[in-house]
Amino acid sequence: MQFTRLLLLSLLLCCAPAFAANPQVEFQTNQGSFVVELYPEKAPKTVANFMQYVKNGFYAGTIFHRTINRFMIQGGGFTPELQEKSTLTPISNESNNGLKNEPGTLAMARASDPDSATSQFFINLADNKFLNYYKPDAHYIGYCVFGRVIRGMAVAEQIGQQPTGSVKRLANVPLQPVIIEKVAELETPIAAADFEKPSLEKPTKTNSSKPAPKGKKRG
Repeated sequence: MQFTRLLLLSLLLCCAPAFAANPQVEFQTNQGSFVVELYPEKAPKTVANFMQYVKNGFYAGTIFHRTINRFMIQGGGFTPELQEKSTLTPISNESNNGLKNEPGTLAMARASDPDSATSQFFINLADNKFLNYYKPDAHYIGYCVFGRVIRGMAVAEQIGQQPTGSVKRLANVPLQPVIIEKVAELETPIAAADFEKPSLEKPTKTNSSKPAPKGKKRG
């Protein structure tokens, strides 16, 4: 009888579904590829919103339209002709989740309204403390971090180093379009042991003089 119970327990453990790993998404650009891991437990609405755009193929053919070296690179909303794409309904801000705008993290861009994020995102190239959540006030609520680059951070940094200028009333636009060719979830996730280590470099001064990532204005 004891043997039978142990056998049944072993079968149940073997057949039980494994815990779902965090989604991992690869960005293929004309400057190279990088992979980000998303954190649905920390930012469930944000990750679900982002993955909806990914699964719909929304990001294919868009660009990184605003890049500032040693600050951040922003994309996910414009075509190479700087035409803004139509988006889904804005989502609520989940910035108070404990994640910080540190080097390599993925966060949502938005307008002055804290709950105005749609499709645009940015990757931090520095320790941007002034973008973090501080308190539930529109001026201090910060920008929601929901993922991190786990492979290919050098590509993101290279994108940040592209020569930029002002084009069609947009500032810091790469003069040679940085095109997102494809964004797709990895079928075979990268093992945690193979993640790139986050940058340990911490600037002594905050980037508070930098303009915050901006999304589509509402109202």
